[in-house]
Amino acid sequence: MMRKSTRIFGWAAAIGAIFALQNALRPAAAEPMPKLDFAGSVTWLGQVPILVAIEKGFFKDEGLDVNVKVILSSSDRIRAVTAGSVAFSNLGRSTVISEMSRGNNSFFYFANVDDSPGSEGCWARAGFQSFLDLKGKKVAANTSAEVTMDGLLQNAGMSVRDVQFINLSPNEMALALGRGDVDAACVWQPLLDNLKKAAPDGKLLGTDADTETYKRFGTMSSPDILIISRKVVEEHPDQARRLAVAIMRGADYVNQNPEAAAVAVAPLFRQPTDVVLAGIKNFKYYGSKGWREHMKRHTEQMQFLASWLHRNKKIESAPDVKQWENTSFVPDL
Repeated sequence: MMRKSTRIFGWAAAIGAIFALQNALRPAAAEPMPKLDFAGSVTWLGQVPILVAIEKGFFKDEGLDVNVKVILSSSDRIRAVTAGSVAFSNLGRSTVISEMSRGNNSFFYFANVDDSPGSEGCWARAGFQSFLDLKGKKVAANTSAEVTMDGLLQNAGMSVRDVQFINLSPNEMALALGRGDVDAACVWQPLLDNLKKAAPDGKLLGTDADTETYKRFGTMSSPDILIISRKVVEEHPDQARRLAVAIMRGADYVNQNPEAAAVAVAPLFRQPTDVVLAGIKNFKYYGSKGWREHMKRHTEQMQFLASWLHRNKKIESAPDVKQWENTSFVPDL
């Protein structure tokens, strides 16, 4: 009986050893990738480098789980970053500067990957050939395009006091222009094309490429800027570094492979690939090449814009924007 028990125990021990060996050889369960979602839109082609990085798996290559959360307005995007529901965003810098002026320290800005000078302009109804003709007339813009409008007024020796300025939502401008509720409107593409359709006999009075901002900095009046959660940078700097690597790779990819980039993101924009490709070719995208000098110029432009916003009573004080700059985690690629 003792011999039989010993034999059974020996078999049990052997089987146990086999199972233990199998468990030891089995790969450990992979650690879940850090989730760093992106707040953006799928209507503005400035988002293409980040969307390409998502669609082509560049973030996953860096061990990051990144998905796009579609948030249309810049103010709502920055609120999402502040609340921690997303990790980073690409948005209009006028909104970013406005939050700086309120003392919002929940974010850093670290890169600019898109610009499109010449794509924001002012379109007038038939009968108006210049801003001089619009003296005392109704001109619509929102805060971003108002900077362009102001620059074009200055070119004509005028100021906003010489017109009846209407602060209007971009999506309402074409209807207002077509009905004659306003005599001219200033907005960016593709909404600028809608103005042309609403008043087909009208005239383009100028674009942001005709303004002092473009002459000084070579940029739009209020280009996009990439921001990232301060908490991510301070608590997980390596994650921030990997995020920046994937974003720069996305921008480089768009510049090197515009056709493939258009194929990757066209479904997100719900547009034919050829339409998206044509739009991409009208943009400028900035990746790893010369990014430090590029950012220096954009920081100077942001300070210039902050002064404009303060001077025109859009914000209570002009912040020192450099206090929100942090590129320490962006590697030289």
